[in-house]
Amino acid sequence: MDSVPDIVDAVLIFLVLLSVLIWTIGIAKFVAFFRNARYDRRFLQAYAKAGHLHDVLVLVKDARGRMARICQAGLDELAHLQRASDMPSEDRREILRHALRSQSHNEQSRMESGLAVLASIGSTAPFIGLFGTVWGIMNALKNISATGSAGLDVVAGPIGEALIATAIGIATAVPAVLAYNYFLRKVRTSAADMDNFASSFQHLVIKSGMKGD
Repeated sequence: MDSVPDIVDAVLIFLVLLSVLIWTIGIAKFVAFFRNARYDRRFLQAYAKAGHLHDVLVLVKDARGRMARICQAGLDELAHLQRASDMPSEDRREILRHALRSQSHNEQSRMESGLAVLASIGSTAPFIGLFGTVWGIMNALKNISATGSAGLDVVAGPIGEALIATAIGIATAVPAVLAYNYFLRKVRTSAADMDNFASSFQHLVIKSGMKGD
């Protein structure tokens, strides 16, 4: 009989640890998104004033953030293309487009890190809590069978502990789901912004009359 409450306690401890993990990931992701958004905003404000790729070369040196890394990937690829003077113009454009897209995907993968954990916890935490509830009720029924009494003093403790497991399971799942949906929207918005920047960079390449176009 002693092992039964121990299992319920283990479920409660596990749910608390999952809750701590959720808040750790959530705070870390929020700080990362906030910091990158600030870097991107500063970079795009300066980038909007650039009229030529030479201006961007100076700008990107000390810049940080997702847009700056995408820009740097494009500039690095352009430097390689300058050495391939016999390459057709269409191939150059496609290679540059691929380099920008590849870096954008890398940035998106970095933003999505940790979201799978939030989604998994959000979908499983209620069932983990329910498992603790069922186990606690089983313990209560065994107590009734062993004592031959269904009095409140016999069943109140195990059932109360079981209901706490359900409550903690739900309390763990709700912030996980909310955080997942919030950051997923942020990722999608950022992905669209990166695509727009990649198009803008290609336009600036053409505007600058570089051979990489």
